[in-house]
This record gives sequence, structure tokens and C-alpha cells, in this order.
Amino acid sequence: MSVNPLSENAVESTLATRPYRVVQWATGNIGTRALRAVIEHSTLTLAGVYVHADDKIGRDAGELCGLPATGITATRSIEEVVDSGADCVLYMPRACDFDEVCWLLASGINIVTTRGEFHYPAGMDPEVRARVEAACALGNTSIHSTGSSPGFITEAVPLVLTSIQRQLDNLTIDEYADLSQRDSPDLLFEIMGFGRAPGAFSEARLSHARTSFGPSLQLVADALGQPLDSVEASGEVATARHRTHIAAGVLEAGTVAAQRITAAGMRNGRALLRFRATWYCTADVDPAWDVRPTGWHVTVDGDAPLDVDITMPVPLERMGAVAPGYTAHRAVNAVPFVCAAASGIRSTTDLPQVIASLG
Repeated sequence: MSVNPLSENAVESTLATRPYRVVQWATGNIGTRALRAVIEHSTLTLAGVYVHADDKIGRDAGELCGLPATGITATRSIEEVVDSGADCVLYMPRACDFDEVCWLLASGINIVTTRGEFHYPAGMDPEVRARVEAACALGNTSIHSTGSSPGFITEAVPLVLTSIQRQLDNLTIDEYADLSQRDSPDLLFEIMGFGRAPGAFSEARLSHARTSFGPSLQLVADALGQPLDSVEASGEVATARHRTHIAAGVLEAGTVAAQRITAAGMRNGRALLRFRATWYCTADVDPAWDVRPTGWHVTVDGDAPLDVDITMPVPLERMGAVAPGYTAHRAVNAVPFVCAAASGIRSTTDLPQVIASLG
């Protein structure tokens, strides 16, 4: 079902005229927002919805995302998805199932996913990569990983900002998340470890940072002709100066109130590219950190230096409702480009710039 236009005009034609049929796979926070975007999209047609929960099977897609009935009901049958005539699946499960992925690709259905396994094909397990590529070849299909972070901020933005450089000493992406109004005690206290006595980051968390953000750093470095020697991860915490009330509960003075984890792409003994995530429940911490509102701050140290702030001007109490769109919408907007791509695992550097069709 893929087409393979090679010119800019062909891509423009694809965006303007091709009514792609899309299946939404999974309806969590991100998937529900993607489902809504597909239904409301002027040049995409909803072909199906795949769900995991028993209580969602048979329900109308519109009901699942707060829209009027569509006549499309949710299923848990991959056979029904394959038989739906879909051009593309928006694949957004909690975990990647390579059997599912290969089945869909081999059957002729392209995939755009917010899973991170496909950001950097060169870094994938060779056997897994070969299997996925074979499925793409069989179905003449492509698969692409994207989202907001990783994705937009770790790949699309750095590639744009470095397009005016002729020398790059360092590019650092800071991501900030103010969690003070996040009413999720289990997430903050049990999973993330806020409110505990300060201690070292576990190797599991550092490994997660390397595997989550390292592929994007490697992809960008390769594109710039500056391949990395390694990706290193580190973590640090800051404590509350005073007893602090947040939406999820209470942080006692001296307990963890802010966390920072860094993935650094190393080349010739120094960090060429760096992604640094800072999560905080209060800005009044020890040691004092430069924390900013929820959003991103990107600095480029090169011969055309840049300092870029991207903030999300949304009240914190509404962030939970708005934030899924940052990830879901880029995936939805990528559908025409992935369907038009040559078969295979397609990274951000393989595709044209993703442009939203808002007509």
C-alpha cells in the first residue's frame, strides 16, 4: 500500500490528495489524543481501533475519545486490523511486540509509532532489525518512531538549529517538568522517588535514559558527520529546603524534591550532544538549581550560537489534559510521509520535514 514518490512535488501531492486510511492501536492517554486527531483530520480516514481492555471492545471510536459516533467499533483482533484496508497503523502500546509489528508490516500496513525502538536503526539489535526490515520488504511498507521527547525536541529541533552552523562545540537540550500540581502520589512518591531521603540513581534508571534518548543523539550526530563514541548517563537530586505541600502530598525538608538525569553523547572525550531532563516539585531546593517552567531550553554553542526557550503556556492543572497532544500530534502528522517513504525502518533523517496538514 506504500507509494514511493521521490520529489518534493510528489510529497506535496500526497499531502493534498491522498486519503490515507488509519488504524489507531491502543487508546491510553497518547492513543486517545491521536484517535481524536485522526477522526477530526481532513485528509485521514479512520479505518479501525485496536484496544487491549475488555471493556473497550465493541465501543464506538468516537465514544472512546469524547467525539460523536463514527460507526467504527474497537476490536482486539489483529486479523480485523489487517483486513481493514488500512494504509497505516498508529502503534502506541505500552510495550512493543515485534510479532505484531512484523505481521502488520508484512501485510502491507505502514506504522508510525511513539515507541522508541525504531529511532536509530543502526543501533538496533541486528537480528531484530533484520526481521523488521524483511517484513517491510515483504509488505513494501515502512515504520517510523516519533513523538515529542524523544522525537521532536531530540531530533527535529536539533537538526533545524544546527542547519545554520558550520562549527558545533555543544548542543544541550534541557527538558523541564513542574510536577507540583500532578495529583499522582503513586507516580511521584513510589515510582519516581520524590519525598525520599536522597540517594544515588539506580543503574536501571540510568540505563533507561541511555536507551530512551541515546538513539536520538546518535542519529543527530551521524547526520552531522560527527558520530559519537558513546552515550553516558548520570543523575542527581536536590532536596526541599522547607516542608512543602504539593498536589500529591507533602515533601518534608531534606527529602528529594527535584531530580535531573542526563544522557550525554560523547565524542573525543567531551559531550557533543546532551539531553537533560529536570523534574521538580518545588523550585526552592538545595542545592539551588536553575529550574524553568514546563517546557524546553536548547542551547547551541557553535559559530552561530543560539539560546532557545520553548515553553508550554498552559496552567499546570490543565497540563495533564494538554500534554498528550505534543506526542500524539507529531505521530499523526507523520502518517502521509511514512506512507510515502521507501520501504524499511525510516528515521527522522530519512523523511522529509514533517509538516502538519491543517486544512
